[in-house]
Amino acid sequence: MNLATEKVGEVLVVSPEGQINSANAGGIEADLLAHVEKGESRFVLDLANLNYISSAGLRVVLVLAKRLKQNAGALVLCEMQPHVREVFDISGFLAILTVVDSRQDAVAKVA
Repeated sequence: MNLATEKVGEVLVVSPEGQINSANAGGIEADLLAHVEKGESRFVLDLANLNYISSAGLRVVLVLAKRLKQNAGALVLCEMQPHVREVFDISGFLAILTVVDSRQDAVAKVA
């Protein structure tokens, strides 16, 4: 699992590649929350290269969203693969998270 990060203005764009599952979710959560602890409050998760997410991965996204909300931050997800989007939909996460189609729209939404 590679977790690429890029700063676009005030927004931190995080692009996970591969899978987020029970084996790597803890490390990914720690990495993401470390960015929050350093003061990042505007996140975009670009999921274009994420081909699988488990319930443990969904929990990571939820933990990040809650932490950002506590810090008056923002989280937007974008570029979801259809099968990843289906997991978010079935779990009910599409109703509670902000999801847009393009990375450009996501960055504009949290900037």
